[in-house]
Amino acid sequence: MAGEGIQVTIERERSTMDGTFGKLTVMSPEGLFICETLELPWKANLRNISCIPCATYECELYSSSRFGRVYLVKDVPGRGGILIHPGNTAGDEETGLDLRSDVRGCILLGLSRGVSGKQRAILHSRSAVSRFQAILDGDPFTLTIIGEGD
Repeated sequence: MAGEGIQVTIERERSTMDGTFGKLTVMSPEGLFICETLELPWKANLRNISCIPCATYECELYSSSRFGRVYLVKDVPGRGGILIHPGNTAGDEETGLDLRSDVRGCILLGLSRGVSGKQRAILHSRSAVSRFQAILDGDPFTLTIIGEGD
């Protein structure tokens, strides 16, 4: 069975106007991979301005016209097109504080945290996504998200 023995979890921290930071952990027979995540702040799963609810989701490889081959998070209630892709910021653009966002509900991966402009961000995102995809090797997997957004 594809993805057998692989567990993928995101443990979210409290949402802020800079977004919802967290840690993604991949446990596979080959070992452990951990990286940073960044999503929009939790706003009750509202389309384009909120991260998705905490739950367990099936994910599969998807061909995006913008990002190429990335993973799609399937069957998110009331949402579609939720991808795991590169990016650095997920600020609450509605605050009027000139925050930027590279997402409209998707999940960003990075190897570290830092600052982009005047807001907190994740860094080395393309490298994180490449490593993540190399570990999964195109196999579908189950993603469990816990923390903020219940």
